Amino acid sequence: MKVILYDVGPEYKDMIERRCDRAFAADGRFAPCQGCFGCWTKHPAECFMKDSLHRVCRLIGEADELVIVTKNLYGGCSAEVKNVLDRSIGTSTPLSVYRGGQMHHTLRYGRHELWKVIVYGDVTEAERETFRLLARRNAINDGYRRAEVVFLADLAELEGQL
Repeated sequence: MKVILYDVGPEYKDMIERRCDRAFAADGRFAPCQGCFGCWTKHPAECFMKDSLHRVCRLIGEADELVIVTKNLYGGCSAEVKNVLDRSIGTSTPLSVYRGGQMHHTLRYGRHELWKVIVYGDVTEAERETFRLLARRNAINDGYRRAEVVFLADLAELEGQL
């Protein structure tokens, strides 16, 4: 299943939804993570807050391919995208395991194929390197076999990258 998480405006919604199995708009119409870890322990992969991110852990956890479309914010994703990713911590468990010679949380949903980040907006070379590093590390931590980062000079290029 291909899931696209995006922070671009609603004018891109139809185009994005045609390119995936599930799309999720990081539009900021949800509460930030409260850090309670309930999605890890009390009610696995479900947030106690009953908003549009209530089951985001399951949606992201079941994705074979996760595509994140985000505006550059100092070499990281936008606040709205980061909020969704924070609320998806329940895709793993609190238990730890060695993967690739490093300690990581045990995956609740198993391995995935591709963690792809599509970045738009002005991006310096240092920010590009930060994005590449974050994508590689997040892919490993969340059990993705590969990571890819694409930088768009113009949002008109978005459709060709999905």
